[in-house]
Amino acid sequence: MNRTSTGRFEPTVAAGIACRGFVPEPLPPKPALVIDGPLQHRLDQAHLALGRLDSLTALLPDAQTFLYSYVRKEAVLSSQIEGTRSSLSDLLLFEEDGAPGVPIDDVAEVSCYVAALDLGVRRLAEGLPISSRLIREMHAALMQSGRGAGKSPGEYRRVQNWVGGPTPSAAELVPPPPQFVEPCIADLERFVNDVPERHAPLIKAALAHVQFETIHPFLDGNGRVGRLLIPLLLMHEQVLHEPLLYLSLYFKIHRARYYELLSHVRKSGDWEEWLGFFADAVTHAATQAVQTARALTDLVAGDRRRVVVLGRHAPSAMLVFDALSRRPVRSIGSICAETRQSPVTVGAALQRLATLNLVRELTGRKRDRVFGYIDYLDTLNREALFDTPPPRRPA
Repeated sequence: MNRTSTGRFEPTVAAGIACRGFVPEPLPPKPALVIDGPLQHRLDQAHLALGRLDSLTALLPDAQTFLYSYVRKEAVLSSQIEGTRSSLSDLLLFEEDGAPGVPIDDVAEVSCYVAALDLGVRRLAEGLPISSRLIREMHAALMQSGRGAGKSPGEYRRVQNWVGGPTPSAAELVPPPPQFVEPCIADLERFVNDVPERHAPLIKAALAHVQFETIHPFLDGNGRVGRLLIPLLLMHEQVLHEPLLYLSLYFKIHRARYYELLSHVRKSGDWEEWLGFFADAVTHAATQAVQTARALTDLVAGDRRRVVVLGRHAPSAMLVFDALSRRPVRSIGSICAETRQSPVTVGAALQRLATLNLVRELTGRKRDRVFGYIDYLDTLNREALFDTPPPRRPA
């Protein structure tokens, strides 16, 4: 449905160039959303997928183990959209050993994404609503190190920015002038907290994401904060009990369409077309998370059976294997601390697991070695839906 523009333009100056910043109207859209049959079906499919995703927390043998790795996969994907080159293995190696295989700023940015999400989840558990305070605190955590440390962490911008294009005059979007940022965020805060009226959680998350991206309140990190707010809002609405929904991969694959729709909403007010895209993204991402969890559960169960064949060495090797299944990149020291076995015993167990092609040393060092559970990492890194299992390495 076309509603013409969803905001107004205000004069501003960016990089010394006079231009006009777009100030969005407060949500919800006016006139009200029109949810027809096809769009309702897409929203229903998304809700069903979210229900299956949320049930994982009750059905998985250890939901926190899956959450540990899946959150980090999302951190990598979301940061890659912003130009980092860090992989999941780089991040896990950095967290375990402090020695990634990419520039330190890249992996530090990804690690900060995990810290920002952890902070957001903790603040929600403490009773803090989705609010300006939460947004600023998460941004401060996100930008605490790496290239973002000099970009005013936790502070709304005081200068004009622009999105897309080499200059403001050629930009895809010139967000609100600085003096309008806080009032726009205050309007967004009221909307997500059901003032003056309540909206369905999925619709609320979809609309709030566009609005946040349009406001673009920070000097840097807006995209990552905007993507983080989606699972947090669904947790706040008790649609999810854990932050398991991540849309970064879908947005990355459909990047041109994603940006096209954001622009289309601002220019024409066609929120319904964006809602359909967002619902499809939720359905895809939630389904992929469920299938990833099932694949990892099956993988670990099958590999545990392979460890049993080690006979009298199986008990010590199983302790080491279980430690790696909880955190798939581990140093010998951390495994020793968790399993209470000696370095000699753990080293021997790792060699036996390597013989079974279950683990591989990642650093190439003779001392202070770090090992990865390779098939577990490969499963997390697969981007397609799990229609067929991947070929296994020969035993």
